[in-house]
Amino acid sequence: MAKITALRTARGRGQRVRIYLDGKFAFSLSAGAAARAGLRQDQILDQDRIDALLGKDRYTRCFDAATRSLAYRPRSLAEMKTRLTSRGFDEETQQAVLAKLKEQGLIDDAAFARYWAENRASFSPRSQRLARMELQQKGVAREVIDSAVGTIDDAESAYQASSARLNSLRRLDKTVFRRRLGDYLKRRGFGYEVIGPTVNRMWRELERGEDAPEAGPTVSPPDSEGH
Repeated sequence: MAKITALRTARGRGQRVRIYLDGKFAFSLSAGAAARAGLRQDQILDQDRIDALLGKDRYTRCFDAATRSLAYRPRSLAEMKTRLTSRGFDEETQQAVLAKLKEQGLIDDAAFARYWAENRASFSPRSQRLARMELQQKGVAREVIDSAVGTIDDAESAYQASSARLNSLRRLDKTVFRRRLGDYLKRRGFGYEVIGPTVNRMWRELERGEDAPEAGPTVSPPDSEGH
């Protein structure tokens, strides 16, 4: 058993209340958690109450960190777990938070994979193979990836990617044009069986003087937030 001898609010980001027991600093809680717990000076706390307060505080901080991350873009389950681990949250707290996020539909690997594939197709077309690799790196299960990217048409994606690039290449001679566009499509994950016909098609369009098809909206790709 210990007596609260002082409650001191520490200023700064994420206001915290420092709790002193028997004259010594013991732990801190968020200002909201301290208020909800009804803590007051001279109150007696046993170890079970202290452990419960600390557990709730860890959960709240972990949940807040997760929702802040989701404010940038959706996350896969594995991706979120990695982020929470890097922030020092213990396994038990993580599991409780991840379960709540899944219950609320905020973490859903199938929805995340669809979002990723659709966003790439609309704003940064790439091959089905590269889209698969990106989702694998996010820890998404193979069967979920198959469902999300299985309808990607590499020929159409390569054409859309090339169309967005065409204006910057139209003043080049044929040899340089083919090399630069081919290298660009290769970086997008397309194979030679797609690159060759796509490059030929785009060159023919240039020769006919056709305008480049209207590119999609210019937005940041889904991983540009970089967290």
